[in-house]
Amino acid sequence: MDVQQLIKEQVTSNPVVLYMKGTPQFPQCGFSAVSVQILKACGVASFFSVNVLDDPEIRNGIKAFANWPTIPQLYVGGEFIGGCDIMREMYEEGELQKLLQGQSGGG
Repeated sequence: MDVQQLIKEQVTSNPVVLYMKGTPQFPQCGFSAVSVQILKACGVASFFSVNVLDDPEIRNGIKAFANWPTIPQLYVGGEFIGGCDIMREMYEEGELQKLLQGQSGGG
């Protein structure tokens, strides 16, 4: 499976997916840490995360997949939502909580 197919499979088969640097338990960049905190504050107890530092193909492939140059990247229901700044803005407006209502993931 090529990397674009793998990414598509990950974002479409998991309700909430976060491509990040590190893991939810041990984020390796501040933006990734804030993104995890925002998801938890929205009541998302579990989500599928991908550590882009583990795989250079995914690290570069996800940027092409979303046409978005930075990590982290959040996907909900198979749709690209944005990075940390967009997540923060949506959280402050209450939009992210609404989007995530009823979503839970494994991983």
